[in-house]
Parts: sequence; C-alpha cells; structure tokens
Amino acid sequence: MPALAPHPDRLFPADPTIRALARSLHATVQDLPIVSPHGHTDPRWFAEDAPFSDASALFITPDHYVFRMLYSQGVSLESLGIPRCDGGPVETDARKIWRTFAAHWHVFHGTPTRLWLDHAFSTVFGIRERLSPASADAIFDAINASLATPAFRPRALFERFNIEVIATTESPLDTLEHHAAIRASGWKGRVVTAYRPDPVVDPEFEGFRANVARFGEITGEDTSTWSGYLAAHRTRRAFFASMGATSTDHGHPTARTADLDAGACQRLLDRALAGTASADEAEAFRAQMLTEMATMSLDDGLVMQIHPGSFRNHNPRLFAAYGRDKGADIPTRTDYVRALKPLLDRVGNERGLTVILFTLDETSYARELAPLAGHYPALKLGPAWWFHDSPEGMLRFREQTTETAGFTTRSASTTTRARSCRSRRGTTSRAGSIAATWPRSSPSTGSTRTRPTGSPPNSPTASRSAPTGSEPSSPRMAAPGFRGAGAPAMGSRAANAQSARMAASIHQASARPGRGSRHATKSGTSSRGTSVSRATRAPDARSGIASGIGRNPTPSPASCASSFASKSGTTSASWPESTPAFRAGSLREVSAAITAR
Repeated sequence: MPALAPHPDRLFPADPTIRALARSLHATVQDLPIVSPHGHTDPRWFAEDAPFSDASALFITPDHYVFRMLYSQGVSLESLGIPRCDGGPVETDARKIWRTFAAHWHVFHGTPTRLWLDHAFSTVFGIRERLSPASADAIFDAINASLATPAFRPRALFERFNIEVIATTESPLDTLEHHAAIRASGWKGRVVTAYRPDPVVDPEFEGFRANVARFGEITGEDTSTWSGYLAAHRTRRAFFASMGATSTDHGHPTARTADLDAGACQRLLDRALAGTASADEAEAFRAQMLTEMATMSLDDGLVMQIHPGSFRNHNPRLFAAYGRDKGADIPTRTDYVRALKPLLDRVGNERGLTVILFTLDETSYARELAPLAGHYPALKLGPAWWFHDSPEGMLRFREQTTETAGFTTRSASTTTRARSCRSRRGTTSRAGSIAATWPRSSPSTGSTRTRPTGSPPNSPTASRSAPTGSEPSSPRMAAPGFRGAGAPAMGSRAANAQSARMAASIHQASARPGRGSRHATKSGTSSRGTSVSRATRAPDARSGIASGIGRNPTPSPASCASSFASKSGTTSASWPESTPAFRAGSLREVSAAITAR
C-alpha cells in the first residue's frame, strides 16, 4: 500500500537556498507553545477528560470541514452519523462511517483538510500507510487503539501539543459549568472562554425573543429596555472575564456598525422582541450592537474579534433537517471602509482598545483592511480565516497586507479550528508564515507552476515534475517558478527592494530587545504574543514570521545575501567577503547593499 510520509519541507519554497533559510527561521518558532484564541473545542473534553470514543467520532462527525466536502459529492449526512433535528435515524456504526469516509478520501486531494489529516495520522497516531478503502479498517483500528490509552485523552493531548492556552466560545446564556469544573479539578491546562453574544444580539437568530428573556433572568436586568439590555451584557461580560475570558467574538453577516441615539435603539429593540423587525432593522440592530460591544471592550479590556461576511445556513433544507454549522455557510462580499466608520468614529482612535478584523472576502485585504489597520490604533488584522485558513490562503493574506499594514498591526492570534489535533494547524501556520515571507520566483525556472497534489497529470496545472506524497506538495510554496500576479520580476530593482525590505524586517525582529519574553498584559496574566490576551502595544509586539525570532541564533548575513542574490539574478561569487555589509555583519547593511546593486 502507498506509504504515508509527509515531506518535512512540504510547506517551504522549493529553491534549495531559500528553503535552507526557511528551515533556519522555522527552527526558531517551531517549538513555541500554541496560543489558540478561537479554538472550536468543547470544554467538556477537558472538564471530564474522558477518552474519545472512536476515529469517526473524532475526525468526521463533529467536523464540518470534512462532511461538507463529502456532502458535495452526494454522500448523505445520515450516512456519516450527523444527528438530525427531529431525532430521525442516522448511521451509528462507527466503522461503517469510517469506510464511507475512506471510500471518498480522493475528494480531499488538494485541500487543506487533506494536509491536516495526513499530518495528524502520521505525526500524532504514527500511521504509516495512506488512507484508502483497502487500509480503512486497519487505520480505524490503529486510531481506536491509541484513543483507548491515557496518552490520547484530551488533557494529555493538550499537554503533548504544547498548548499554552485555548479559548472556546460560549453564548451569554451558557452557565460555563465545564470551565468551572476545569478550574476545580486542579489541572494546570489553561482553557478559557470567549463571549459570543450572537444568540442575544441577532434578531434573526432562532429563538431570539426567548433568548433575550432568559438573558434578563440570568442577570436580573429588564432586557426589554435598552438600558437594562445593555446592563445585562455588562454583567455577563464581567462574569465571563471572571472565568478567564480575554475576548469577545461576533459572527455577523456584515461588518456594518451604527451609532444611534437611545430612542432609536429602544425602537429597534421593541420591534426585534415583537418579531416584527424587517431585515434592514435587524441589520441595524446588529450594527448598533457591534458599536456597543466595542465601547464595552474599551471599558472592560476584552479584546473584540469580528468575524463578518458569512451567509449562514445558505441551504434551508439542510438547516431545517440538521441545524446550524453543517457546512452550508458561504462567504459574501464584505465592505469595511464605510461599514466600520460609525464604530471607528466613536472608538477607533482609542489606544486602549483592540478590535481584530477577520474576513472571508479576500478582495478586501489590500483595498480596505490593511489600510484601515495601518491607520487606526484600535484595529488589528486577524489571520487568514476559515475557507482561507490554508497554506495558499496564508500566502495571499500576507502578500496583500504586509506592505500596507506591516507586521505590528496584524494580530498574532491564529484561528485554529481543528478539533482533535491542534498541532497540525500550528505547524501549518508557522511553516506557512515562513514560506509566505519570501518571493517564490526563480530566474532559472521561469513561470512554471508545480501541479497541485491530486490534480491529473495532464491537467493545465501540471508541470515537468509532479510532486508525490513524499515531496513538497503546496503549489506555490513548492514551486520556485510560480510568480503571483503583481509580483516583481526577479532581477528587477523592485524585486531587489522587496528582498531588502524583508531582510530589514527580519533584522529588526531579531535585533530588538525583549524577544522571547512574554508581553505584559493589562490583567497581568501571561501571554506569548497574542493580542487576545490584551498584549500591550509595545514596539516589539509582532506576529507571523517575526514570532520567536531572537530565541535562537538567526541566519548569518552571508546566508541571507546568498539567498537574496539567487533571487535577484546575481551569483554568490559577486558578493566577496570584503563587502562592507559582510564585515559589519548586519542584515540591514546587506539589504542596503543588495538594493544598491
């Protein structure tokens, strides 16, 4: 059977010189702990620390990344054991579910899901053969055997993956009993909550009226009045903070905000509770609540995360049968410049506020998000999210935001959604960050693009040498000949300047004092470079490629110059040791010399 042996450099550029530099940079961050402020894990796992039941319940049934792809190929959700809202019959044989998954494994070729699962199977469970119908039972049994051991219980995996902190997301109506149980257990793992108020701020959320009534009961406030409704939020936010929350999270259809007077807000609340609010009024209510939440964050210090731009539950038939989060959420075009202006007019200039913006609309990266974050002190950019949480998505994000927003205006958080094997997303993010920093063109190979893993050999994307499972498989990272639209041609002054700017960025990251120390936080709790922990805006607070640089020796100026020279069409022989930049040993001087040449 085909062996499963993911190449250790599969996310790095294929050019040998650049890859060596990428390896050295990655080595400085690969062992840092994972900080996951948006973890999508169930706190019950860590409260009860019960074994995961089987491979299907771990990898398939709870993961919409997996079953949405299978559904698109005609596989019914019943056959995958997805519970129905009406309690109707679904497949309960875990082995049969796994066999169905294995029979359709080929549909995941070229997807980040395949990348993450191969990593998990190989690195976490020690699987050495590829998943297929023939190997399905053996791999199912091997995973189940591991899950039955103490080393694969939730808390043991948490510690094995070197997770410093993970944040779950809960509704204001949640009792947070599992978080309380974790605290009472004496276990040292840090699992915190995040305030996700969607069920009580979205008039179109199912059960909104009953949710707001329950909200009032929990807090002792009259939530039928605007002032009481806001007071209930403040009360509940304070409770979440007491249980470890450092952030709020808002999943709105758009990024629209508003700044209405109290009378207009009361009228919107009245119509929402009566169930008579129009679609535009519901949107106006959500818009006002984003501004209110930002104002509260300025007061209580909770970092605000905004995840807009998803048309939730696009498939009404699926929603009626199975409920929310079943793979039918679709990205939409999202405006930020006009939509956020009311909020920014009120609090955008506040240095004590952190609002992290995410997007599913990649066209907004360079046009809107990077310029906004490059100006307003309160704004930071969240990393590539959801559909773009992939090697290619990370590249597109960094290419389109860095020149305008730099590194310091981007959040150091990662939106890790993998439910079982947290390490696989951390590995992808770190390696992708390194690879995304370097231009991926080579004067020796022109513009040939390597065939993506899983595409037919005769497809338009096939190249002279197609990758196998043991070779680097990410098209742009593994293809030195690919140059994205708008990238400067190698050998041009623009390309040299691009390399020089990157060298200067790395030099600054490694030269500043304090690298490797934990950033001071408002609450005094420890945090390693994540904005969700209220990291102060110290000059050395950075994200992405800069994370962890300075903990270990950085690459020599000579090795950097060799890499830059190869990309700019020069040769290493043209950089004698007598060059002033080499004598000075400064990356900044090396970059200046390269630019001059």
